[in-house]
Amino acid sequence: MKLPYGISNFARLIEDGYYYVDKTHYIEQLENEPAPYLFFLRPRRFGKSLFVSMLSYYYGLEHKDRFSPLFGSFYIGQQPTPRANTYHVLKFEFSRIDTSTPESTQKEFLKNTLTGIREFEEKYGGAISRRTHRHQYCQ
Repeated sequence: MKLPYGISNFARLIEDGYYYVDKTHYIEQLENEPAPYLFFLRPRRFGKSLFVSMLSYYYGLEHKDRFSPLFGSFYIGQQPTPRANTYHVLKFEFSRIDTSTPESTQKEFLKNTLTGIREFEEKYGGAISRRTHRHQYCQ
């Protein structure tokens, strides 16, 4: 079995047959956590990006048709929560920001934020616009 060094995309890891230690039971624990905000602080190279990617595939409604192939053999695939694939997921990628100067940090932070918003709009824009439009008239 292949070792997934440097791979932080959950779907790629599973679909390409890489070794994966099942961390999906943490999803259930996160949902049962009473804290309003959760912070996932770990040292570099400890799987933060992969874990966030797994959460994105689990909760993102655009991945609903891939649930069984991605999660079927893992804990959460056998015992899914009611929240599986029910959310519009807004994702930001800040891991490769040039932080060498305050100016480059700010510039790249803003660029990556806009990229995340644009990707969200491309993915969900029509659905959200229709929902918002319909909701405005229902009030």
